This record gives sequence, structure tokens and C-alpha cells, in this order.
Amino acid sequence: MDTGSYDIEEFDWSGTSPGDGLFIVNEGNFMYGNASLSYYTPSEKKIDQEVFYRANGEKLGDVAQSMVIRNGRGYITVNNSGIIFIIDIHNGYVIATVEGLLSPRYIHFLSDTKAYVTDLYASAITIFNPKTGQITGRIDTEGHRSTEQMVQYDKYVFTNCWSYDNKILVIDTETDKVVDKIQVGIQPTSLVIDKYNKIWTVTDGGYENSPYGWEEPALYRINAQTREIEQRYVFEMNDSPSEICLNGSGDTLYFINRSIWRMDVTHDQLPQEPFLLYKGTKYYGLAVNPVNSEVYVADAIDYVQSGIIYRYSPDGVELDSFQAGIIPGAFCFR
Repeated sequence: MDTGSYDIEEFDWSGTSPGDGLFIVNEGNFMYGNASLSYYTPSEKKIDQEVFYRANGEKLGDVAQSMVIRNGRGYITVNNSGIIFIIDIHNGYVIATVEGLLSPRYIHFLSDTKAYVTDLYASAITIFNPKTGQITGRIDTEGHRSTEQMVQYDKYVFTNCWSYDNKILVIDTETDKVVDKIQVGIQPTSLVIDKYNKIWTVTDGGYENSPYGWEEPALYRINAQTREIEQRYVFEMNDSPSEICLNGSGDTLYFINRSIWRMDVTHDQLPQEPFLLYKGTKYYGLAVNPVNSEVYVADAIDYVQSGIIYRYSPDGVELDSFQAGIIPGAFCFR
């Protein structure tokens, strides 16, 4: 295999302590096949680039979307390549793959042998075995072609339908069937569930002259038990809220809207002052370390050159900044 300017390398992250290791998923450019995986060690302020390529001697693929870890294995969805790579998180080596997917987005584990993966273009959620990578079934999403992030309450998984849609689907994990739908605003972009079992989603409102419509973006708080919308926080028409996430204790919500904002999940109004001020660039990804609540912000800059990651303390003090790959979009803490 062509290893380009990198040597195939032996990584060993087995000694990394919880909260002191971070995989960065760099999307790369659509149709260019230049997605990559970076690894950052906060205690050393050390960044390793192209760790997937350097471990395996092959590129990650076309548009890497997300990564999640379970039982020492990392699961990386590469949507335009239609594949999930399963890697050993101690050395980066590929253990197995999940193939036969259209455009995989996010993974949710139900057990050691059952997981769901959503899809950007398929009217179905795929069920696969995380141990073997074998596809074991599919859930008909009843014409909803764009399923995204997933959260679980009791035996029910909730997933937001983003592209030209306004629904959150409710799936019974015992029957693998859609049993309910919650209507929100136009194009819900992300989904989290807090410590009080409240589901949060933010809608982008579509765009001017969209065939599906255009409206004010909004943040929604939904009771997971009753499936009722409890609160709707409305943004300005030209705002672009995205990337909602929670701290480790699940009581503080963060999101991007040009600047970085945060709010207590019990508040009934949007925050008035940003947590981190807009720098005149493109904040594209956001994550909060579940162990120490440090905040990581991915700056895509111009979507062509390598992006920058900013690391902040829980009080908003910049602790580090470093280069990642092209279009850093997702984070996965070890």
C-alpha cells in the first residue's frame, strides 16, 4: 500500500487515562477521499495526525462523520464511502468493517451484540453486530430519509430527521419498529438527553426559497417520558444554531451560534452573553470533556486548509490550540 509521506507506525495508547485522550474525526472534502483521524493527548499537549493512515497504510475515506467507543473498539462512520471502520483504540489497527451501507452517520449501542446506525439517504436505520460487523436487520423509517443522532430513554431510541424534515422518530428497541413521531421545527440538526431525561434538539429553520420552507431556528426541550414539547426557545431568522452538547453531569447545555453559548438545562430563556466570543471564523464542531468539562471547539477555517482545535477550561480560559485535519467535525473521548 502507498503510505505517502508517513511511515506505517506502531501506536500504543493503552496507558492513556480517562479524559486524557481524544480522537478527532476530520471530515475531509466531499469526493476527495481525504478524511483523516487525529489523536490528541491533553496532558502532553501532543497531537498525532493521520493516525488511521499511519496505522493501516490506507486512507480513512470520503467524508468521515462520527466516532464512538465501546469495549476498547472505536467505530468510525465514513458516510460517502458507505462504511464503518472498527479499530483497536490502543493502536489504531482495523479489526473489522461494516459494509453495505448507503451513507452512515451515527451509531448507538444497545448491547455488546446490537447497535443502530443512522443514514443520511436511506429510509431505514441499519442494525448490526458490533462484535462481528455483520448487518442483522433494518428498521423502516417510513419515508424519513435523513436520520441523524440518537439518544435513549427506557427501551426507546429517539432520532432526529434532518434533511427536509421536521420529525423526531421514536423506536421501540424490543421490536425495532417506529412507534411514534414528534414534530418540531424545520430540520432538527442534533440531539442530546440531559440528567432530567429531557431531550434537546435544535432546528436550523431551513433556508430562503427552500422547497420545504424557511422559519426561525429554535431550540426545543422535550419530555422523554411524555414526548411532549415543554419549551421552545426561538432564535433570530438569520441565526445558525448547531452542535448542541452536554457536559459530563448532563446539567449544562452548549451550542454554536456564531459564538459558543452555554446554559443551565433548567433555564427558561436563552443565554444573553456568549461563553466564547465569535472570532470571525467558522466554528464547526463542539464537544465537552465528560470528565473535567474542558471545552473543545473545531474551527474549519475555509474548509480547504487544515482546521484548528481550541481547548478551553470550564471557565473559558484558552488552554491550548493545535492543527487538525481538513474540516474537523467530531470528537471522541477515550
